[in-house]
Amino acid sequence: MQNDIITLIPVNVMGKKYDVPQGLTIMKALEYAGYRLTRGCGCRGGVCGACATIYRRKGEYRLQVGLACQAVVEPEIYVLQLPFFPANKALYEIDKVIPDDPNILKLYPELLRCMGCNTCTKSCPMDLEVMNYISAAIGGDYHRVVELSMECVACGLCAARCPAELAPFNIALLIRRMVGRHLIQPSVQLAGRLEEIKSGKYEKELQALKNTDQGEIEKKYQELQATKGASV
Repeated sequence: MQNDIITLIPVNVMGKKYDVPQGLTIMKALEYAGYRLTRGCGCRGGVCGACATIYRRKGEYRLQVGLACQAVVEPEIYVLQLPFFPANKALYEIDKVIPDDPNILKLYPELLRCMGCNTCTKSCPMDLEVMNYISAAIGGDYHRVVELSMECVACGLCAARCPAELAPFNIALLIRRMVGRHLIQPSVQLAGRLEEIKSGKYEKELQALKNTDQGEIEKKYQELQATKGASV
């Protein structure tokens, strides 16, 4: 049997050149090059935001941003990871912070410096409408902020690139917490389900699940997914 041929391409990591297999993500390329990642890595699936990365393609003036676990290496790219970006983060007690303009601007007065340049949206690896939810925050449409920012992974790339030095992801986090605490009524169904759990209603079922063979669980899961697919 003929072995698969691995094509190596040159990449530059923080100023040092390495040859890595074509098609790897930036994170896997770093590990192939010998880096032991103890910071700047997390879920490896694009949902935790820990592996924010800035890179530049050869011959291009524009900086590119992305998550190292998702972005794929290209020949001669220059890579730098940002495992942490020192963005402004206000401290508050959510029970005492009512969702209104004075409170939000007291905690994040820089919100009004937004220039509407859309750099934050262009920098978002999750393709969120960052500028639009910042505009909604300025306009007091807090439910719109929640809707547009819910999938934010707090990677910090919007803050790293904002010329007005905002931290959009932290502003959106504050507003989501405010809305959840003060504007959304508690779910009656949730309260009832929590009482059922506390009373031990599901203990027998949970214990049986713990004692079930992994293969059997996988089989049941596949059957459940097939049933869902058939009902769509």
